[in-house]
Amino acid sequence: MKNTMDIKRLDKAMQQANKAFETYRKYSLEKRKTFMYKIAQLLEQSGDELIATAAKETNLTTARLINERSRTVLQLRQYADACKSGEWLEARINTASIEKNIPEDLRKMMIPLGPVIVFGASNFPFAYSTAGGDTACAFAAGCSVIVKAHPAHIRTSTLVADIILRAAKECKMPEGIFTHIKGESFEVGKYLVTHPLTKAVGFTGSFSGGKQLFDWGNAREIPIPVFAEMGSTNPVFFLPGQLKSKASEIADTMAKSVVLGVGQFCTNPGIMVGIESDQLNKFKKILSQKILESPAAKMLHEGIKKSYIKNENTSLRQKGVTVLAKPEVREREGRPLIAEVDARYFLKNKTLHHEVFGPYSILVKCRNMEEMIQVASSMQGQLTGTIWGSESELKKNKPLLEIVQNFCGRIILNGVPTGVAVCLSMQHGGPFPASTDPRFTSVGADGIKRFTRPIAFQNWSNNMLPDELRNENPLKIWRTLNGELTKDNIKV
Repeated sequence: MKNTMDIKRLDKAMQQANKAFETYRKYSLEKRKTFMYKIAQLLEQSGDELIATAAKETNLTTARLINERSRTVLQLRQYADACKSGEWLEARINTASIEKNIPEDLRKMMIPLGPVIVFGASNFPFAYSTAGGDTACAFAAGCSVIVKAHPAHIRTSTLVADIILRAAKECKMPEGIFTHIKGESFEVGKYLVTHPLTKAVGFTGSFSGGKQLFDWGNAREIPIPVFAEMGSTNPVFFLPGQLKSKASEIADTMAKSVVLGVGQFCTNPGIMVGIESDQLNKFKKILSQKILESPAAKMLHEGIKKSYIKNENTSLRQKGVTVLAKPEVREREGRPLIAEVDARYFLKNKTLHHEVFGPYSILVKCRNMEEMIQVASSMQGQLTGTIWGSESELKKNKPLLEIVQNFCGRIILNGVPTGVAVCLSMQHGGPFPASTDPRFTSVGADGIKRFTRPIAFQNWSNNMLPDELRNENPLKIWRTLNGELTKDNIKV
């Protein structure tokens, strides 16, 4: 930290956030929804200045940024609707029953944790940053939010923060419901995570960054949950039969996925796995040609470009690794590249298992299905796992399916991992090191649950219970009453 003034400023922000939380947590679900809808409306109406600023700071295209802003608006409204529906509250009620060995009335629901620190992502200036999914989920849960802006797009973050603050003012939210913090120093992040009033953290980014936040969160006197999504190699397995009948189609699809967004997605397919055959050779030839035809493009910022070049070079220096395709261009930033390695080298070298963030993928050649299963078994936790295969092949190779399911949060059949739909059935998270808690998702309204905890009310009078659990069900939400899902009142 630069000086005591910084500490005082940050502490004041945390104190205000905590005070705002104590008020906001009591606001109705309808009022939270109204607030989030107002943010969405103002963001949607933000015009060309926001897009132009983001384009200049990130090198992303105008079309991509307009789409991402629309996705952010969608998330805010979708999570607001989910907030109002109350499904995430998981209201459970068991009325007293001697026959069922429940001597006293028990009612349970989710309640908000408290002030949440959100770290903006470098590769999504809208959808995973200032007004992104973590912020929307925290607001829906009833939490105040402190955003640590990503230094790579600080002006964009500031413009979005101004929108949130305007929405808060128009909706008469308590002061401190949202705070925007700038500062590149890691000490700022550490102070926010370790502040005693912080109750949870949301992060999307690198493994090193997420792991550091996780360690800080757990080293506190009172540990807190750190929900870090830390990237993935998203392995893709090609079964021989499917490759034989659709080599050209699969190669074209995979090439587009690898270079999409200059490979700057956490779901980029960084590892491909196939069995040596004429079909695999055909696939490699077509894939290589597609990659050679793909132009280089500017990456998000200088830091990501340097990291990509460094990690790419590290991978290519490993024993047994050869280059299948790399376009010859003057400027190396964003140049797509496909490498190849035999499974026997891959299995012995953990360096080849690490993510190379950018338009890079390595093809692992296996001698047979047994070796492919060995490769699958060596994988660490992933956001996604993909299998290309016919139904008959899948039935013959159930061990592979089971292994892939065990290491990923989303398993894809005959497709690509890039492209993450915002809906309740999406799971964006996976076993460590893909994320710090595989039980939760950072995409979809189920992400609201990250910033809540359950509390049970035992033997309370109806008048003293929160509205969510009262006999008359004034919010008209779905509740599990004595084992049955219903909106019915409880008859006394």
